[in-house]
Amino acid sequence: MGHLNNSRYLDYFMNAREDHLAAYYNLNIYARLKETGKSWVVAKNDIIYKDPAWLMEKVLIQTQVNNYSIKHIEVEMVMYNELESKLKALLRTVFIPFDVKTNKAVEHDQKMMTLLKEISIPDITKNIEKRVLELQGML
Repeated sequence: MGHLNNSRYLDYFMNAREDHLAAYYNLNIYARLKETGKSWVVAKNDIIYKDPAWLMEKVLIQTQVNNYSIKHIEVEMVMYNELESKLKALLRTVFIPFDVKTNKAVEHDQKMMTLLKEISIPDITKNIEKRVLELQGML
């Protein structure tokens, strides 16, 4: 039908988040995995689709840490049209730190906890439906 398949939205969001981490925080998750054997796995995705993103359409994606602990990170990812005038989708993902060598969840180290404290934006609306209305300027 000319728009992205619903699973492709996740690809766009995750690729943008990886780019943001590298560009703004000097955190290359693939290099980190190779060096430490640690990365993150997705524990939960909660997504709301508001307007189709069309194949080959340029979109703007913003990402931010909403919540975190020693055992998780919650990231909010927002997709807009290129002019940032129309909300396309909102995704909230919970990531769990993971050790690929032991194949088990682990805890964030102190360096990561310090970074998460610096970059998190904790006052984001918890209810995802209400957050969509905020982003659309309806609240």
